[in-house]
Amino acid sequence: MLGVTKTDRIMWFSMWFLASVASFGIAFFPMFYLMIKRRNKHIQGHLECVKKNKLNEINEKRESVILNLIPERNAKIWTLSLILVFPAYIITYLLTKDLIVHEEQQQKKYAKIFPEKQFITQKISLKKYALLTLLTLGIGIIYWLYKTVNMYNTHFMEQEKNEKEINKLGEKK
Repeated sequence: MLGVTKTDRIMWFSMWFLASVASFGIAFFPMFYLMIKRRNKHIQGHLECVKKNKLNEINEKRESVILNLIPERNAKIWTLSLILVFPAYIITYLLTKDLIVHEEQQQKKYAKIFPEKQFITQKISLKKYALLTLLTLGIGIIYWLYKTVNMYNTHFMEQEKNEKEINKLGEKK
């Protein structure tokens, strides 16, 4: 497929949350590490896809520049910073924001390929979840993480469907 990587798979938040409770929080480290790694690989897969796909060279250059605006995150450093607790909030915020930006740009790309199809962008209020986390003295981040993991899972499933359709179009030509 076009940009699907091995990291574009479902990540079960409930499993990681229960493992974190059972391990007194230790399982949060590999959970964040895997979330950042799969995000980086997903964005990198799109960069490679844009470079390989020769549908429209002008749009390729624009998309490549736009995708480069979403920086790669160092999974090891970000995961190790969780020891300080506060970076967990920053990482969750950045993971959520990066997906929102990525999805908006991807929607524009797919809208050009499938003008008749209606795309629904996932909505998540960063302010709402940041405020919820603050008001609950940090407990709200559990729900925020749950929503973020589910957003990524939904994004990967929708992208796989869209790329199957793009591959079918490519076969017809």
